[in-house]
Amino acid sequence: MNEIRAIEASQMKAETDKFNVGDTVKVHFKIIEGRTERIQIYEGLVIAIKNSRTGKTFTVRKNSYGVGVERVFPLHSPRIVKVEVVRPGKVRRAKLYYIRGKIGKGARIKELIVSKRARAMAAAASESNAASKKEDKAKNKE
Repeated sequence: MNEIRAIEASQMKAETDKFNVGDTVKVHFKIIEGRTERIQIYEGLVIAIKNSRTGKTFTVRKNSYGVGVERVFPLHSPRIVKVEVVRPGKVRRAKLYYIRGKIGKGARIKELIVSKRARAMAAAASESNAASKKEDKAKNKE
């Protein structure tokens, strides 16, 4: 049992992007076609997050040419480069499966209004994290 946990711990990402159910996100993930590799962006609404250690997944729903498309992404997958929050959402549910039955304006989620002070503090924290990552990379190269 401990060996399984050790393997799972080695496969988990050290830092994951912070997002919640109801947020509109852009998922940057790698597509490998033959010998070429490219990054494709999938933008949509996070309707569910399922927690299970390394098996943690999130479901993103978008409308493509009038048809609803859902895709499930494993959070700790090496193919996911980053998850960028476009618009934080204000919801009172853990799973937004009811969105599947909504059409047009009814499928919208209210935007979570964050104060300027809180937004500035979050931006400063992310900048300091980025600076520390650069320093760590520089140390590892030496």
